[in-house]
Amino acid sequence: MQLFINIDGGSRGNPGPGASACVIKDKKGTLLKGEGQFWPQCTNNQAEFNALKLALQRARELGGTELYIKADSQLLVKQFLGEYKIKNPQLKDLMAEIKQLCSSFKKINIQHVPREQNKEPDLICNQTMDKALKRPHSPQAQINHQLSASPQQEGTQKTPEKKEASGKKGKKSPIQLELFDLNNL
Repeated sequence: MQLFINIDGGSRGNPGPGASACVIKDKKGTLLKGEGQFWPQCTNNQAEFNALKLALQRARELGGTELYIKADSQLLVKQFLGEYKIKNPQLKDLMAEIKQLCSSFKKINIQHVPREQNKEPDLICNQTMDKALKRPHSPQAQINHQLSASPQQEGTQKTPEKKEASGKKGKKSPIQLELFDLNNL
């Protein structure tokens, strides 16, 4: 099954609170999934990488075989394609996880697009951060959308774990938020 995916990630501060988001549609343009994850502390690049990881996980759950991914982060796209090196050790590890997820699919096409062509996941990122930080949405974002926290994580704010003495990096836990109605964008 072909899936058409837009991803975005961002942080308010670098590092600071952030979010990762993906919007997945079928070839007819029907929305299959719109989802955001909140990160209490991340860099913009970590949020972008995690958006790609989230999209791959959800695409696999939906039974996707061919993925057509659009991202407004040129850096992420070029690093994924191997055109730019990844120097940050945490991002290297995250890209290794991403590449492992890629083995689940027959075809993955990823391309950079301007921000104007990536409004849906950007909106989800901002709504996810607003919801998690308990800030009102901007007037532009109030278009009859509903966000709902996953039951097991509702009302909780997880923080990243400290590095263990063994040198292993602690996993950062997102607060999962899901956007249910994107049809009016």
